[in-house]
Amino acid sequence: MKQGNRSQGSRGASEGHAGNRSGKPSRRSGAQDSAKRGSGRQGKRTASGKRDSRRASREDKRLREGSVASAGRCDFEKAHGSGKPKSAPGLNKTQGSRGSGKARASRGDSATTPAANQAKPKASLPPRSAFLPVSRSDMEERGWDCCDFVFVCGDAYVDHPSFGMAIITRLLEANHYKVGVICQPDWRDPESITVLGKPRLGFLVSAGNMDSMVNHYTVAKKHRSTDAFSPGGEMGLRPDRAAVVYGNLIRRTYKDVPIVLGGIEASLRRLAHYDYWSDKLKRSILLDSGADLVSYGMGEHSIVEIADALAAGLDVSDITFIDGTVYRAKTLEHVYDYELLPSFDNMQKDSLEYARSFNVQYGNSDPFTGKRLVEPYSDHEFVVQNPPSKPLTTSEMDAVYRLPYARAYHPMYEEAGGIPAIREVKFSLTSNRGCFGECAFCALTFHQGRIVQVRSHESIVEEAKQMIADPEFKGYIHDVGGPTADYRQPACDAQLRRGACRNKHCLSPQPCRKLNADHTDYLQLLRELRELPGVKKVFVRSGVRFDYVLADRNKGEAFVRELCEHHVSGQLRVAPEHVSNAVLGVMGKPQHQVYEKFVKLFQQANDACGLKQFVVPYLMSSHPGSTLDEAIELAEYVRDMGFNPEQVQDFYPTPSTMSTAMYFTGVDPRTMERVFVPKSPHEKALQRALIQYRDPKNHDLVMEALRKAGRTDLIGFGPKCLIRPYKSEGGHGAGAKKGVAGAKNAMRGSKGREGGAGKRAAGGAGGRGSSSGSANAGKRGGSPSGARGGKSGGTREKGTRR
Repeated sequence: MKQGNRSQGSRGASEGHAGNRSGKPSRRSGAQDSAKRGSGRQGKRTASGKRDSRRASREDKRLREGSVASAGRCDFEKAHGSGKPKSAPGLNKTQGSRGSGKARASRGDSATTPAANQAKPKASLPPRSAFLPVSRSDMEERGWDCCDFVFVCGDAYVDHPSFGMAIITRLLEANHYKVGVICQPDWRDPESITVLGKPRLGFLVSAGNMDSMVNHYTVAKKHRSTDAFSPGGEMGLRPDRAAVVYGNLIRRTYKDVPIVLGGIEASLRRLAHYDYWSDKLKRSILLDSGADLVSYGMGEHSIVEIADALAAGLDVSDITFIDGTVYRAKTLEHVYDYELLPSFDNMQKDSLEYARSFNVQYGNSDPFTGKRLVEPYSDHEFVVQNPPSKPLTTSEMDAVYRLPYARAYHPMYEEAGGIPAIREVKFSLTSNRGCFGECAFCALTFHQGRIVQVRSHESIVEEAKQMIADPEFKGYIHDVGGPTADYRQPACDAQLRRGACRNKHCLSPQPCRKLNADHTDYLQLLRELRELPGVKKVFVRSGVRFDYVLADRNKGEAFVRELCEHHVSGQLRVAPEHVSNAVLGVMGKPQHQVYEKFVKLFQQANDACGLKQFVVPYLMSSHPGSTLDEAIELAEYVRDMGFNPEQVQDFYPTPSTMSTAMYFTGVDPRTMERVFVPKSPHEKALQRALIQYRDPKNHDLVMEALRKAGRTDLIGFGPKCLIRPYKSEGGHGAGAKKGVAGAKNAMRGSKGREGGAGKRAAGGAGGRGSSSGSANAGKRGGSPSGARGGKSGGTREKGTRR
């Protein structure tokens, strides 16, 4: 089933929201409507253009301050579609016509046309009848005696395609099934699960758009204070490990009703997995939840097939043939063409067995080449994973986003202040899903897959027009993208015929010679969107894959130029993650010099446009492979950047990422070679403090780390030193005072060095910063119980990275 963000990537979850800007956003980064276009030179801006620019900068700042909601996208699942389907959108049934043409918009139409400036009616929520039933009275109004399916979800009810629950429920509705919704039931009260009565066909269960454990805990295992997917941001309205708890609650209440798990939480726990919060290897979620099936991945294909099988009268125990599902078996007599994984008992005894198992799972995550996998738990209990579902075609994607979403949270939450998670995605457009970047800390490969799937221009432009008609729309489209914004086609033509290559990567360590790196389609899409009447600015905030941009020799520079001129307001966030090539190799990221080349290209494009904008990097500490030496290398780079990155994240070992397998086993499953893993909280604190060495609170930790690594040459008063010594060790005055004052003087020294170079560091040869990411936690995934994608295995906490 489907689920929420960009699937959750194992990226570190930091404890705050995005940090402050590293520099003032340029006024000139706003709307370009008043700029002269004729010769390609930027003309003098009119007063109206400057006002638009200031508005765009304020809007971008407001979006960043509210970026907590981005965790619910994802990775991957951004919102799209509305309006009634014109034909049965069931994905295994008749499809609407494949969108191939590109929507045309007259260049004469601009954001300043009279129609665009007309006053819009005051915003109001859709009526209760626009949503699926949440109570008996809602069912009675529709003339229903019972539901076919009841969807139980850990999120509040938001009927928007950025939320996996909305996609799955609307898809079933379009296939003529009666679907009711129970959101955030009281797991301590069995009656809370009976409010809609016993469903005719079964319960669908999802923890929500985010993994419930990532939703509740920081990487330091501290309780979070808010939940963006609950009314008013209130924490505590869902249990830990929500899918397991809800599944068992239903099974105790209804003994014989089929239960199907989906969403990011179930998808990434479909087989045995390492659980960071208990520091144990756990069984398949299928066994612990009391469920009958797990629908993993995005889930549109599998959920309709499951529903049709149940409606045809098949017992749920006989539904063993659907791709994208996991089931249990007492014997392997009727299981064919499978690969046997190590048994759970053997993996518990030897973590290296888990490393080998995970590598096999990872290699079978492709829908064209993946085999059936069997995980033994005893001589009479087996968990069987069928191959992944096939990717959606463009026409199928368009059908999904054409479903009649209310595009809002349910009105029952209005008094509590609404649902914060919708704020960022409400005016964002999902253009793709899937990612062939294969970052080791991201679960996208495990959840959405490596094959990129896209919507047509017609579908996206139509949704944009619907957003423009919304009374709350202020002229700013917050994002156009997906797990990675600039992917608009599979990595190569062969992927749709024989799948993604085994044991080869599309982008790392070097781009494949068959890689189809082309930004032509994405550039055209952005142009069409910004020409729509009523649109002042179109932001690109999902993140771009900078090595993919550089691999595009035909349109890469043109893309960066238009990105600077039209789609960035002050800052562009990208994800180099680290500077040590040793660590980057473990991460599956390009070498550091590739990032530097992109930063230079971005700066050149800004200079050509007469703009002053910056690249702000995401950085990660404590990833497997990073010793204190690599952490110090990163700290020295931060020193030379000239500003303090406030958005650094610790690596977060969430289920089913390659990096999490390294964290648990101490080896790289791809090679079975040993990998250094920073595990203790103190060791991780040392690495994080090094990156943020200018923070006075970190002085003692930085001192300890430098001494431990034998790098006392970085303690002192020279221009290359990170911190000053203690007063008792030869320091003097306030600069030598332990802790705060010493660190403050270190910052003063760095400011002197920053001078002119520091001002250009944010976007020049070294601008880096990092965000507090979130499940999207990582790159973003989806599934029948509530996933879209989700920006995401692992998770970045509240942000998106590429």
